[in-house]
Amino acid sequence: MIQPFSYVHPSAKIADNVTIDPFVTIHADVEIGSGTHIMSGVTIFKGTRIGENCKVFPGASVGAIPQDLKFDGEETLTIIGNNVTIREYVTINKGTNALGFTKVGNHVLLMAYVHLAHDVVIEDHCILANSVQVAGHVKVEEYSILGGAALVHQFVNIGKHAMISGGSLVRKDVPPYTKAAREPLSYEGINSIGLRRRKFAPEKIAEIQDIYRILFVKNLNNSKAVKIIETEFKPTKERDEILQFIKTSDRGIMKGYISK
Repeated sequence: MIQPFSYVHPSAKIADNVTIDPFVTIHADVEIGSGTHIMSGVTIFKGTRIGENCKVFPGASVGAIPQDLKFDGEETLTIIGNNVTIREYVTINKGTNALGFTKVGNHVLLMAYVHLAHDVVIEDHCILANSVQVAGHVKVEEYSILGGAALVHQFVNIGKHAMISGGSLVRKDVPPYTKAAREPLSYEGINSIGLRRRKFAPEKIAEIQDIYRILFVKNLNNSKAVKIIETEFKPTKERDEILQFIKTSDRGIMKGYISK
């Protein structure tokens, strides 16, 4: 259902039961899946793919070209998954040749005024609260939550099930399952409440907590902490994810525990 006063380019592929409110602009080479609602004042740019059952609230801009002086008009994409909520005045820029796309996974909530720059990947079930600003080439893994007005530096990786305090300056990588806060950004424990909500067993939560005590609380350098973890903990999915994240971190991980 396309309301009057909206512009939809003839080449756009719109599923039969998409709702498009007045004063929407949809450019060429756009695809929108079944059950999605595009509200007034939204602009959707060339190369955008929006999945099923999404809600895009007034004033959002999806798929605009990057704010990157190296961008030279290359054909890239903005990919939005299924069951995504994009609230008022969110801005999402398309990818560059570096990755080729900006991607938002399934069941993601982007609250008002969130910005996602080029070549960003937000995995499934993430929540970015009001005014979170994400620079280019950032990856946020599944089930992570970023508090309001958090600022994420380019090329940062945020691990799965992480929780970042509102107003944080995220300059370093944040390992999976952790809570991060303060300035400079520091380890605040594991995200035990989130893990319990997602049905992690108590013994698994205890294992993750013991691993991070060695990494962040014992005042060891990362290399020594990794060796101890590899020696003292039997291989598990979670242990190996943590070790792999630390070993492959290009920017380095956030600081350890700072006593109050």
